Amino acid sequence: MQQSLWKRILAFVTVFFLAGSIWMTHSPSAYAYDNPELLPDTPTPVVDLAKSLTSVQEENLVKQLEQFQTDTGWKLRVLTQYDRTPGRAVIRFWGLDDKSVLLVADSRGGNILSFSVGDAVYDLLPRTFWIELQTRFGNLYFVREEGEDQAILQAMETVKTCLLRGGCAVVPGLPREQWIFTLISSAIGGVICGLAAQPRREGQIVAWQWALIFSPLWGILFISFGIGPVVTRTNEWLPLVRNISGFLIAALVAYLSPIFSQSSSAES
Repeated sequence: MQQSLWKRILAFVTVFFLAGSIWMTHSPSAYAYDNPELLPDTPTPVVDLAKSLTSVQEENLVKQLEQFQTDTGWKLRVLTQYDRTPGRAVIRFWGLDDKSVLLVADSRGGNILSFSVGDAVYDLLPRTFWIELQTRFGNLYFVREEGEDQAILQAMETVKTCLLRGGCAVVPGLPREQWIFTLISSAIGGVICGLAAQPRREGQIVAWQWALIFSPLWGILFISFGIGPVVTRTNEWLPLVRNISGFLIAALVAYLSPIFSQSSSAES
């Protein structure tokens, strides 16, 4: 269990930093061909060619997306595919426009999710949001544990939630592996701060000058990577308290490390 968790954390960190360089606003495979014969004859917001959803899930999702469009005007569409794709035909079939979001799920790639997003949507949900959304729900580890259906359903639910809020800069919610990454960043920042603050001359208690000199480094680790992802994604106070505590404890241990080493030398 612990080994699996660390594998997920490592995968999350790797995918998170690489996702920016591989971002695509649409799936190339979805638009590489034009096969309208694969599309149903009746209008529907969900075309599940890969059978990623159960019949009940598909029926419920269709009702939700139709009601959402009626209530808000936003057009959310889902296409799943595997060996064959309708390609450009989906544009005409759904009449995709500036207020449309198309989720394409294709398990043939490393990440099963990709998005085609209308220009009006970017005013509320920036490109960084879609990168994180794809990274969180479309990665192979999430799909392996939760299933393709949950990747699709949770991604669409997140989009709906953020559109109803009037926009999101980041994806709401803090997965456990992401929180552990923020805790590690906070602790490393604390170690650097504690080491920098160690006294360097007789009578000095805290070397504030050195702590300030290194503040850009430990500040980025603690504030940008430790606190920022938490406060922007969740209102829960417990992860925030844990990260602050991790920073303070790590800083204190690093600051007092010379005393511990002196005690060990004296005993020996």
